[in-house]
Amino acid sequence: MVRARGGQSRLRARAGRAVARGEAKGRALGHGAPVRRLRALAPVVVPVLLAIADAMLVNGLELDLEVGVSMLAAAALVLRRRFPLLVFLFTLPGLYIGYIWFAPMIGLYTLAVRRPGRARLGICAVLLIAAHFFPYPITDFELTVYRENTLVLIDACVTSAAPIALGLLVRTRQELASRVEDLTRSLRREDRLLADRVKTTERARLAREMHDVVAHQVSLISLQAGAVQVSTEDPAARAGARTIRELSVRTLEELRHMVGVLRADGGEAAEAHRLAPQPDLTELPRLIEMSALDVTYEGAVAAGTSGTKTVERAAFRTVQEALTNIRKHAPGARVRVRVDPVDTVRGESSGRGEDSGRAGGSGRAEESRAAHGLRVEIRNGPPDATATVPALPGGGHGLVGLRERAQSLGGTLEARHTSDGGFVVRAEFPYGAG
Repeated sequence: MVRARGGQSRLRARAGRAVARGEAKGRALGHGAPVRRLRALAPVVVPVLLAIADAMLVNGLELDLEVGVSMLAAAALVLRRRFPLLVFLFTLPGLYIGYIWFAPMIGLYTLAVRRPGRARLGICAVLLIAAHFFPYPITDFELTVYRENTLVLIDACVTSAAPIALGLLVRTRQELASRVEDLTRSLRREDRLLADRVKTTERARLAREMHDVVAHQVSLISLQAGAVQVSTEDPAARAGARTIRELSVRTLEELRHMVGVLRADGGEAAEAHRLAPQPDLTELPRLIEMSALDVTYEGAVAAGTSGTKTVERAAFRTVQEALTNIRKHAPGARVRVRVDPVDTVRGESSGRGEDSGRAGGSGRAEESRAAHGLRVEIRNGPPDATATVPALPGGGHGLVGLRERAQSLGGTLEARHTSDGGFVVRAEFPYGAG
């Protein structure tokens, strides 16, 4: 019986070399185009094929008990990932009766990867050693052949230990890769937290600088305007001082909210942003009145009912910045401010669906407001040659900021000189952006 096992060992060696060549070809095919399906099927199909090849090389093709139990053991490997312990136990008759190796070794390897309990692996290793060591039928066992029995026992121990060691190694590698991935995610999260902390610190520093520098100067302006308003008897001077004081108070209020936004973080920032002043189209007449410019206002949109607050706030800021630039660069110029709805925003047609053509009356108006947008145009003529140009500071970022605001809302902004020596700023905002 031992000699038979030696001959079978040579057969298995040749089969192992053939299988190795087959695996090499499989790896070469893995670099081709249909790799994904092969990679998905290989872990299921390859072990079964190896076990079938082992059974055929050892027991031949004649259908008998050895071939039957060997083929059943090979077929059981299909379920080895779902039921590793049961599949391993099912492959032991193939080892004991059919003298196959691949099926029980693959089953024990899968068990070590999926269910690495020490007691479980120890018992399964003993079972594999026993199935390998004792011959079939058991009556052929010769206890007095010490040398041959010792060699077979060593062979059985190695056959049992190798798949367990390889399975534990693969499982350890998987756990290490998982921990490395978790560590990488933790490091990225720490980097984000550090960046947020640096950002919060910088925002707090900016808030302190803004409060210390700007608030102090604006407060002095408000106090001086109040003193002029009380002391003067000239109605025009008193009205101008009152306007200056109102502007100063409003600037301080907006500055206070902005400082709160800069100091806040996370949910506090959202709350501070919600509580910040939200100017809209209803405040445009007051803004134009306090601009001290010759402005003609043409408002064709009802404030508060035309679109979202975000779009109206963007329109207000656009007019505010344009009037500021006119005071700086075109004193004495005549100004025209126009706010009206548009039928096309960024190439979108006025009719978004068939229902817009069938609806009538107020329904069509609601569809127009939902589908279209808002156009804001500030146009000024040439400056008055006799007017004094105020020495107001400018950073050159006003129009850039307006263009960025318009783009962030999905709109456009155009700023250019006109043929008569004036300037025009035109912005379009889609209502859906807010």
